[in-house]
Amino acid sequence: MGSLFNQFTPPTLFGIPLVIIAMLFPWLLPLSPSNRWISNRLVTVQSLFLNAFTAHILTPMNKPAHKWALLIVTVMVFLLGMNLMGLLPYTFTPTTQLPLNLGLAIPLWLATVIVGFRNQFSASLAHFLPEGTPTLLIPILIIIETISLLIRPIALGVRLMANLTAGHLLIQLISAATMFMISFSTVVSLISFAVLILLTILEIAVAMIQAYVFVLLFSLYLHENS
Repeated sequence: MGSLFNQFTPPTLFGIPLVIIAMLFPWLLPLSPSNRWISNRLVTVQSLFLNAFTAHILTPMNKPAHKWALLIVTVMVFLLGMNLMGLLPYTFTPTTQLPLNLGLAIPLWLATVIVGFRNQFSASLAHFLPEGTPTLLIPILIIIETISLLIRPIALGVRLMANLTAGHLLIQLISAATMFMISFSTVVSLISFAVLILLTILEIAVAMIQAYVFVLLFSLYLHENS
């Protein structure tokens, strides 16, 4: 069972952690915008995707939150690149590590909280105690609302890690079963291989969706506090 989780161990070479390379390599994939009037198809598709995503994520948000557009799109591209690159053979997925996810989620969440207390201090405090609360329930509600506020970055990091980890474990289990069944039954091996292909397609969708969900929840927190 321990060998199943070896893929989530950060690789090292001569004592140097290679997770830094895994985090920096996706930044080489986005194409630089061209100064020409007519750019190539890849740059055009990339620009259309970024513009559509920016318009989609900023539509429900108020005007003060629009200044965060560059940060939101950057986080989306960063997570999307790491999630998709981690599906390639013999690669490492940094987003399966909880410290990395929390290191990304906590500063973003804390920034939204600071913005909320700076711009609307009274309204931010009012979330901890709804109007008309009975006197006996006041301490309990304050504790519950405080816990729900503090658990947000943990939920962001754990959700991203758990979904990607579960998908990678399923892919490894089914691929190992496919190789094991070749010598016993070709038909069963082909069926499991077909399931593996479908699961891989599903994992590609999950990698995209989880990056989008992370950014969407961050934008909702930002909209709530701005």
